[in-house]
Amino acid sequence: MESHHRNHLNPAFVGDDGRSTASTVDISATSPPAPRENAVSDQEAGKLPEERATWGKGVEFLMSCIAMSVGLGNVWRFPFTALDNGGGAFLIPYLIVLFLIGKPIYYLEMVIGQFSSRGSVKVFDLCPAMKGVGIGQVISISLVTTYYVGIMGITLRYLFDSFRSPLPWSECREEWQSTCVASSQGNTSRMTSLGMDMERLQSQRQSQPVASAELYFLKEVLHEKPNIEDGIGMPNWELVLGLFIAWACVFFIIRRGVKSSGKASYFLAIFPYVVMGVLLVRAVSLPGSIDGIYYFIRPQWGKILDPKVWYAAVTQCFYSLSVCFGNIIMYASYNKFGHNVHRDAMIVTSLDTVTSLLAGCTIFGILGHLAHEIGTDDIGTVVKGGAGLAFISYPDAIAKFKNLPQIFSVLFFLMLFVLGIGSNIAMTSCSVTAIRDRFPNFKQWQCSLLIAVVSFIIGLIYVTPGGQYMLTLVDFFGASMIALVLGIAELYTIGWIYGTDRLCKDIEFMLGMKVGLYWRLCWSIITPLIMTIILVYFYATYQPLTYNNIVYPSWAYNIGWTITAFGILQLPIWMVVAIVRDPGRTLGAKIRGAFTPKKNWGPMDPLLREQYHKEIENELTPKRGQGVWAAIKQNIFG
Repeated sequence: MESHHRNHLNPAFVGDDGRSTASTVDISATSPPAPRENAVSDQEAGKLPEERATWGKGVEFLMSCIAMSVGLGNVWRFPFTALDNGGGAFLIPYLIVLFLIGKPIYYLEMVIGQFSSRGSVKVFDLCPAMKGVGIGQVISISLVTTYYVGIMGITLRYLFDSFRSPLPWSECREEWQSTCVASSQGNTSRMTSLGMDMERLQSQRQSQPVASAELYFLKEVLHEKPNIEDGIGMPNWELVLGLFIAWACVFFIIRRGVKSSGKASYFLAIFPYVVMGVLLVRAVSLPGSIDGIYYFIRPQWGKILDPKVWYAAVTQCFYSLSVCFGNIIMYASYNKFGHNVHRDAMIVTSLDTVTSLLAGCTIFGILGHLAHEIGTDDIGTVVKGGAGLAFISYPDAIAKFKNLPQIFSVLFFLMLFVLGIGSNIAMTSCSVTAIRDRFPNFKQWQCSLLIAVVSFIIGLIYVTPGGQYMLTLVDFFGASMIALVLGIAELYTIGWIYGTDRLCKDIEFMLGMKVGLYWRLCWSIITPLIMTIILVYFYATYQPLTYNNIVYPSWAYNIGWTITAFGILQLPIWMVVAIVRDPGRTLGAKIRGAFTPKKNWGPMDPLLREQYHKEIENELTPKRGQGVWAAIKQNIFG
């Protein structure tokens, strides 16, 4: 036993305690070798541990997951989703959904990534016919990456502007006409109108004044068009510069893979909490802030049975944690084999929720002060969700600070930038890992540079006058629709084709711990069932996408549906490819083979994989041929 440990102390298979993870299973030095049915595949797999990097420390993985999952959605999406869906009462369905969907999927993806040391595409060696799920998810996350960094470009523009005195959005400009009211003074609560399209804004210009913070965002930063019937226009050079700097930061951090991104994760994960803490302390010290926080957490119990509230809870949890996009699988694949991912999954999912609440209290504390300053008791009139919070409501509030508003503006936009970069590093790394798993000779820095350049070029469409129209379009058709369908396919694949029971045995083999009934029920029944209901509800209530109440031209909808089809059709295309490529002699044999794990599936370490195959075969052989109901019971309860 000792000789095996000495000869096999590859860093990828040394636990966090410094001991070889081979000690978690009984590997006998005298055991005869198992038949090598796929010698070439095993030989190739045997080389991978030397080539695949691992996190320098286990805490780097944890920090990277925190930086990935805690992002813009926590700061500008959660507070207003909660507010629109019952306030404090929204926490009840959200916490239920967190325990039935968020935590189970997060833990599931961490497990299969670490167990196999494979990225989000290659991990589907567990069921080759479903490889299209992984490819579709990479397409989806690549699309998200392009516009996410576009938002970072706008954030950088505001960050640089925050050093100017006075703040450029705090005062009106001559070209904005006489209806502008300076955000630094006066009642602007009913003047911000992000939910109002440009044509209505212009038509009401004579009758309703508009805050300078909003006009600055629409006219100076976005140069936004009333519609995109005649195209989206040319990129704004200032935003192009911000886009370039953001991509340069991403490339610099991921150029050496987890070796460099792991070191950066400490700053990316911790710094936003420092800033959030400073802003929260400042917020609660302002007059009127407590009213704003109470407005945020006040429960509206009448909404708790509304299906829209539960739908909002599921989608918020799904996208906030970044599950079913492949990021978590990718990060976990760089773990050492015996790392305690159960602990990390619980920490990240809980911290994500706490962060959302902390951000909500901070934001609404400042908006409560804004309402107090302008003399209104209706805090809802100063609230704008999404990008409207970051680039209109918050700057409008900051402009009214009497002492050094620049400091709090710099802190806020720097926090947003760091949050965005942390999430984007995970998304870009997911694409890099998928490519390098397929083409291992492609160097990390080369692949990272290629993706950064291509994404930068695509991202130029988001910094045009029609950029926000395109961002909304791609987010809906390229992220939401693709991720939901492929996420459900992933859950059924792992829960029923690969099998919940086998997954639980893999966890026991890897971590040496039994899997409880809660996890089994969630993975096999509850989580995939809820996600399926959400998908049905999504299509049943589908309405054509609009941007600020403006209907898109037909060519834009055609682009959107083409993107969706391209992502989802990866599933049947690669299923056919897997069946055709399978060496089986008959069609039935080919189909069975395509839905069976590859011969080299399992731990990357050859000795561990050999032992795993013996144990799993001994476990599965007695269960075969028992009938359908017995197999279902076995899969769920073990």
